[in-house]
Amino acid sequence: MTRIYLKRRPQPWAGDLIGILTLEASIPYVVGNVSNAGTYDFPVRYKTIGGASIDRLLNQSDQGLLQPVLAAAKELEQEGVRAITGACGFMALFQREVSNALSIPVFLSSLLQVPLLHATTGRPVGIITANSKRLHRAHLEACGIASDLPVVIRGMQDEPEFRSAILEESGSLDSAVIEAETVSVAKRLIADHPAIGAILLECSDLPPYSKAIQAATDRPVFDYNTMIGWMVNGVRSRGYS
Repeated sequence: MTRIYLKRRPQPWAGDLIGILTLEASIPYVVGNVSNAGTYDFPVRYKTIGGASIDRLLNQSDQGLLQPVLAAAKELEQEGVRAITGACGFMALFQREVSNALSIPVFLSSLLQVPLLHATTGRPVGIITANSKRLHRAHLEACGIASDLPVVIRGMQDEPEFRSAILEESGSLDSAVIEAETVSVAKRLIADHPAIGAILLECSDLPPYSKAIQAATDRPVFDYNTMIGWMVNGVRSRGYS
């Protein structure tokens, strides 16, 4: 018989692999979205960051959110998750501070994948973001994206349904329309920059449309869920027999 020991006290539950930090947002979360637990075939645990609105994070790049982000991440660590991600790529601003403060892996932004995509394709990486006007050099640098790493950035902020449903939090969402908008942005991105070797979706609301983007552009597409799946394989290794 194998004896199993507590990892922490108190320990009222166990088994949540990935902790996910969320914003205080009012958006319908379809399957595929990071904030919909039905997206995953493994247990996840959510924690809302107090006071973290879309406006404060995306529009203001509010550094005052660091302490609430840290507090929420530490709570997830205490609750026993194996690694922590975010539900907005703009959380990149806090990647270094949070990862340095915790003893488990922290991967807050899907943008962390960009250096790997460039290294593996040897070509520029296309980034589709919620708002290209608000994605700054500080976000990229926090994810290890050097100034000489070739990226091309396009935003969704001018797409009517995405803007209304996500950025303005209208309370309703037409997923088919957002898919068409996202595919259109991706096709224009590749038409303007055919050398792009891979596409990275910054926004956690966009993974439901990755398959359609891949089919429309004939490029590999990466998003929050490709990153989360990679981390799960690291913290829960499969056995071979």
